[in-house]
Formats: sequence, C-alpha cells, structure tokens
Amino acid sequence: MSVIFESTIKMSPESREDWYIELKDTISGKIEICKDLQEYSKKVEELGADYGGHVDEVRWSKDEKVPPYVMDKVRFEMSKLQRELEDETGKPVIGEDVR
Repeated sequence: MSVIFESTIKMSPESREDWYIELKDTISGKIEICKDLQEYSKKVEELGADYGGHVDEVRWSKDEKVPPYVMDKVRFEMSKLQRELEDETGKPVIGEDVR
C-alpha cells in the first residue's frame, strides 16, 4: 500500500487573489483545506502520522481557475519555505532518492 497525498491549488471563490491548498489522503479519503503553506505543512505532518510519518508521494496539481500570477506567488512562497527548512535542518529538502 502506497501512501499518496494529492495537493491541489485552488482559488477562493470570493477572491481573485486568495488561494488555498486542498490536501487529500488518497487512502482514507480525508480532505483538509489549508489557507497557506505553513498550515499545509502542519496538515501533511498530521496526516502522515497515521502512517508512521511515511508518505510515498505527494501529487501536485492546480485548478484550471488558478491564474499564472497566483502560481508565481505560490512558487515563491514554496521556495522561501524550502530555504527556511533547509537552514533549520542543515539538509536539503529535495534530494536524491537512495534505494
């Protein structure tokens, strides 16, 4: 059984600027709505705890209503968070898979 989470970037219906991430655990079917990347990180950790902290894959997608300028903002925030995590842990977040 592979633990796979699906993360979809979506727009808030009442805004042209506000986005959120819909996080889905494909095994349990549980869905979490995350208003920012900090909340997303926390929710991934919480859902992953159900599997001993082991998540095989996170599949990313975006809703067709998400404009390019919002994706640029999301990518920038993801990059910033990645740098912060790497500075905190002293290790790269994304590395080669050694199996």
